[in-house]
Amino acid sequence: MSKATILMFDSGVGGLSVFHDIKAKLPRVNCTYIFDNQAYPYGELAQDELISRTCRYVSQFVALYDIDLVVIACNTASTVVLPALRQLLSIPVVGVVPAIKPASQRAHIGVGLIATPATITRQYTHQLIKSFATDTDVHLLGSTALVDMAENKLRNIPVDLKELAGILEPLNGNIDVAVLGCTHFPLLKEEITQVMGDKVVLVDSGEAIARRVEFLLGDAVGDENPKYNIYCTSEPESKARLQASLTKIGFSSLKIHPLLDV
Repeated sequence: MSKATILMFDSGVGGLSVFHDIKAKLPRVNCTYIFDNQAYPYGELAQDELISRTCRYVSQFVALYDIDLVVIACNTASTVVLPALRQLLSIPVVGVVPAIKPASQRAHIGVGLIATPATITRQYTHQLIKSFATDTDVHLLGSTALVDMAENKLRNIPVDLKELAGILEPLNGNIDVAVLGCTHFPLLKEEITQVMGDKVVLVDSGEAIARRVEFLLGDAVGDENPKYNIYCTSEPESKARLQASLTKIGFSSLKIHPLLDV
């Protein structure tokens, strides 16, 4: 088996939930994680700027480092950026799709899609619902506050369960399966279950992404001492607290690598 390095991209640290699933399935794969916190959250960017920033930042790293595969670990970016990025790069690019299909297959009452406001409004998302959930009631809930909660949790700032309950309240009694349609949200699984109850099944795309990465890499994942490097575009908030969580996961020291003008 030869060594392989994947590049993971998000606007923040939410994609670490996907990294967790990939690491569980591919414990020997090297990972370079980059996040564009200078433009966080991506859900508030214009579509053209989102595509431009993602393509520029990812392509810079692919050019600088020996990258075998890219994972866009951001639902908001994945809904619009994949065609442009795949045209730009010669290596595989894997995106994150809200798990509408498996959720609708498991639901008896209804499905709740919890995502960013941008993902909720994308035509791509509505096409998924039309294709895979025609016989299921799908309730859409968009929230940027949950993204901030997940970011703060990784900085050891406790989640306000009362605020979380208020955000999720519209779904109460209407669903029995919730799709975590933002990679930040699996970081809040424990708190969401506390608020919604264990009768609501939480579904995300992490395991499916890990299986796809495993398939595309084939045998090229054999590094006995994999390296996990992490970069961002600007000085992050509460850097010391964030670094403590990153170190616990196994990442190196967080380095700032600004988005270059090219």
